[in-house]
Amino acid sequence: MTSSAPDTPPRGYRHASVLLDGAVEALIHDPDGAYLDGTFGRGGHSRAILDRLGQGGRLLAIDRDPQAIAEAAAIHDDRFTIERAEFARLGEIAERHGLHGRLSGILLDVGVSSPQLDDPERGFSFLRDGPLDMRMDPTQGESAAAFIARAGEDELARVFKEYGEERYARRLARAIVARRSERPFARTADLAEVVKAAHPAWEKHKHPATRVFQALRIRVNGELEQLDAALEAALEALAPGGHLVVISFHSLEDRRVKRFIRHHVRGDTHLPRGVPIRDDQLERRLEALGRAQRPTPQEVDENPRARSAVMRVARKRH
Repeated sequence: MTSSAPDTPPRGYRHASVLLDGAVEALIHDPDGAYLDGTFGRGGHSRAILDRLGQGGRLLAIDRDPQAIAEAAAIHDDRFTIERAEFARLGEIAERHGLHGRLSGILLDVGVSSPQLDDPERGFSFLRDGPLDMRMDPTQGESAAAFIARAGEDELARVFKEYGEERYARRLARAIVARRSERPFARTADLAEVVKAAHPAWEKHKHPATRVFQALRIRVNGELEQLDAALEAALEALAPGGHLVVISFHSLEDRRVKRFIRHHVRGDTHLPRGVPIRDDQLERRLEALGRAQRPTPQEVDENPRARSAVMRVARKRH
């Protein structure tokens, strides 16, 4: 998957899973273990995992996008199972399959996939006109058009600032509210043009609607809340010694992942100074495996959207 990296693929672009070899290498430490791919996407990571698993291995995948589920139907492997669901529900899904607390590894490739960005009908892209939808599961929840139609100026400004880190959030929210009083927003190109006209300072090599579209997508899909819930669920679903591998694509995601891992590496740091306590009482539940990793120059050449990707890896201690 990719997230808020550049929205323009090169000519002849095809979907390429980000940090493919590095993620699979970090994930699999027991070829006959049970693994979970929380974001199947178009199956790049899942297929690579299956290639590395032994006959006793098992892979459970999750995705909420019906197109991803349809893509998974092409995988004919008795070791593979997929469920349509939000990845925040990975704990209950693992439990239903008898794998809760027994998983050797969990991979979360966070964000929107390139095929979703490239399909105008999904409404994720400001460069390809289409319905203003942005839902990862088009059958569930509120579309971006519906949210924009009902949200007040204050709420829009908050979303643009918090989820898009947009400096001119209030100004853009005001322009959107003023225009929708004349006619509602229904198309991506229409919204992009209004934002473009209202934005006073364009960033070099970045469309002025980039941050607004990112913010709306995150809000519509509850992406940050989903990530927080998935991280907590993953910690419980892993077996002792199991690996957690998370690939994120912008600072909002990566900060959450970094904070989560750091908290469980350090354990309970709120104990009174000087109180004698054993190491196991600190509840240090994770061990960081190396530093954050980024794509190689070759990977970025093959997939420019990968350039903002960050991968973090941790191992469950107990």
